[in-house]
Amino acid sequence: MFHLKEGDQAPDFSTLNEKGETVQLTNFKGKKLVLYFYPKDDTPGCTAEACSLRDGYPKFIAQGYEILGVSPDSVKKHVKFIEKYSLPFSLLADEDHSVATAYGVWGPKKFMGRAYDGIHRTTFVIDAAGKIEQIITKVDTNDHTGQLLGA
Repeated sequence: MFHLKEGDQAPDFSTLNEKGETVQLTNFKGKKLVLYFYPKDDTPGCTAEACSLRDGYPKFIAQGYEILGVSPDSVKKHVKFIEKYSLPFSLLADEDHSVATAYGVWGPKKFMGRAYDGIHRTTFVIDAAGKIEQIITKVDTNDHTGQLLGA
């Protein structure tokens, strides 16, 4: 499942954000990007992670980073999630799992003995040249900003 490593070129993607606009990795050429994959809007862990990034957003911007969240949720669900928690960054609708698959984070999971396919919570830090600087697979949902920025 997981095939990307630090130093690899980040796979390009094209999908819709909460405004229904097409977003591609190439839109961020020359910028640093935190691309985080999470399972589902408005669930406890995903909400904690999004709010940690929201609270740290000024620090990310000050260091030249943009943030994008990616989940299989629809554009409509993303709009509600952003409004409910005042998220200052875009969320991408990956309903066909193409972005998650390209990044190797879509695959078999188990929850309470039930096996299913889903997103493995993972964050990629991508540099201005589109190379993967860092991959975090053990995400601290309560302090993801601190985990990323060491603050």
